[in-house]
Order: sequence, then structure tokens, then C-alpha cells
Amino acid sequence: MGLTAGVVPPRVDAPVKAGLLELVAHAQAQAGWSLRRSAAVLGIAHTRLLRWAARAAAGCLGDARPGPATPLHALLDWEREVIVTLAEEWGEVDRSHRKLAHRGSRLELVYVSESTVWRVLVAAGVVLPAAPAREPRPKAPWPDWAELTPGVIWIYDFTHFRASKRCAVAVLDVVSRLWLSTCVSAEESSTQVEVAFTEALITDGKAHLLDAALLDELHTGVLPDNDERIPVLLAVSDNGPQMTSRATAVFMAGARIAQHFGRPSTPNDQAWIESFFGHLKGEFPHLEKIKDPGELERELDRLREHYNTVRLHEGIGYVTPDDEHHGRGEKIRAARRDGLTTAHQQRVATRRELRQDHP
Repeated sequence: MGLTAGVVPPRVDAPVKAGLLELVAHAQAQAGWSLRRSAAVLGIAHTRLLRWAARAAAGCLGDARPGPATPLHALLDWEREVIVTLAEEWGEVDRSHRKLAHRGSRLELVYVSESTVWRVLVAAGVVLPAAPAREPRPKAPWPDWAELTPGVIWIYDFTHFRASKRCAVAVLDVVSRLWLSTCVSAEESSTQVEVAFTEALITDGKAHLLDAALLDELHTGVLPDNDERIPVLLAVSDNGPQMTSRATAVFMAGARIAQHFGRPSTPNDQAWIESFFGHLKGEFPHLEKIKDPGELERELDRLREHYNTVRLHEGIGYVTPDDEHHGRGEKIRAARRDGLTTAHQQRVATRRELRQDHP
């Protein structure tokens, strides 16, 4: 048996112990070395060798497992049976090992941790029933009149800034990605939606849509159907209470804006605004550290100018939202394509001239 050089570690396997004992016996038989001398050369206490020799004679050279075979805090058999019974009786209701652990305590049947319930059920092969699948809801199409051109389809949502304890609603143009307005507040309600959309209409030159006479008519309690004055714009959002409230519906109708709601639990239906908030907080993480609400509002206004006029947006062909919203985007993209073609031709022509000059 090969043994590596060096100090013997505190714990070694039984074959290593047997090999060391054989080596000591060989040194004693062939060279007359004492046990202490062999132990000193091997770097091991001679008392340790004596213990190994005694254990080898008893046939138990291998280390015993530390502690008792069964931990003192291990579950009792009746507790395992109660956990399985609990899953059989309450599995359809709770559908979770975490809830079952608390159910057992509530019924004063068994007091165990959530992870213990999980391990017992796995060992017993018990699978808790899953929650029924939600029936898929078809995605509602946008109205036929909502053209995919800038200034027709807007999207909005709220986001939170923890340090300042404020939320902000932002309005975004779906096609051009222009950040139209922001309203910072301590609450989420239809009031903030109205303020944000009023600012957005003014920013986009559509303040004339705020018809005071129509708003007065709407506040009488009836929303008109098929009124030729509405709608002109489409507002896309999720199903938050501040979006679906009657106050918001009245304001939107008065501003000639139709509402379109995404499917519940389907954030992809509002992907434009979700992506916007993700980029905003990811590229400007200091927003989450601002504690003063006024400073947060000023910083959002500054970043809105940067986002609209400086930052190139991948989703609209690497132009700014302001360029795309005001019709300059396609001209800029075409100029880049023409520039790439011209640069390619110039490189080819230059290389050909160099080859002719240097045959």
C-alpha cells in the first residue's frame, strides 16, 4: 500500500491506518525500531498508534459514526404518520407543504417546520395537488382605428421609489417610445392618472382634446357610446383599480381617449412600459437612493429630457424617441444605411488602388 509523505491528518480511513501499522511492524521487525521512534518519523503520536493497534485487534479499525444512530431531535413515528394523514385530508385545500405545517399547528395535531413536512411527504411519495390551471384568456385586439403611428397609442403605469416613499406614473408613446409625462405622488389614484395625462396631452400638442363641455356632460353619470367626438387616442394599461375606476373612465372619455386593458397576470401585454421602467431604474440606480420627493421629481424631469433627446433607443432602430416621434427617425436610419454602403464602396475602391500601386 502506497503512503504519501507528510504529517498524518487528524482523521484517516481504516486502510490508511492499517498501512501505517504494517509499516511500523515492518520497521520493528527488520530494523528493530521502537514504536516511539517510528511514531516520531511518521509525525504521529505513539499513543495514537497504540489505540489503532488495539482497535485493529478488536476488528473495529474504522471510525465509528459520531453521535447516536438516530438524532435525539428526530421525528417520532407517530408524527410522520400525522403529517401524511394531514396531507391526505387537507392537501386539496392547502396545496402547499408550508400551509400544511401551519395547519398541523392550528389543529394541534403536530408541531413541525415547513421543511420537515416537505421531507416527510417526499419520503412517503406524497404529491400535493397543484393549483388548477387558469383558463387562458384571449388577448383583446386594439381597435381598428388605432394606427401604429406616433401620437395615437399611449401606455402608462405606476412604479415605486422606496427611499423617497413615493410612486410615479409615467405616460409613454408606444410607437415612438417618447416619454410624455410623469407625476410623482405619495399615492396611486385616478387623480395622478388625470394629472399625468393632462401633462402628456399638453406636451404632445393635444391640449385641445381636453373638452370642458364634454367633461361636464360625462360627469352627469353616463358615458357616451359611438360619440363621433371620441376616441382619438388609445391608452393601454393593466387592470389596477386606479386605471379601471369610473373617475379615470370619465376623464379619459372627456379627453377623447379610449382605454385598453391587458390580461390579468400578463405583464407582457404592457411590455413597453415594463421595459421602460426596467431601463430607467437599471441605467440610473441613484433614483432608488433619493430620499427627498422634490429632488426625485426634478431628477425624473431631467432624465426625461435625456431619455427623449439623447439616449438612442434600440427598439426603434437606434434613434432617439424625439426623432421617431417627430418623423426624423426613418431619415436618420436611411442616412446610416447609405453611409454604410458608401463607406464599404470607399474601402473597396481604396484597397483596389493600393493593389494597383503595389503590383
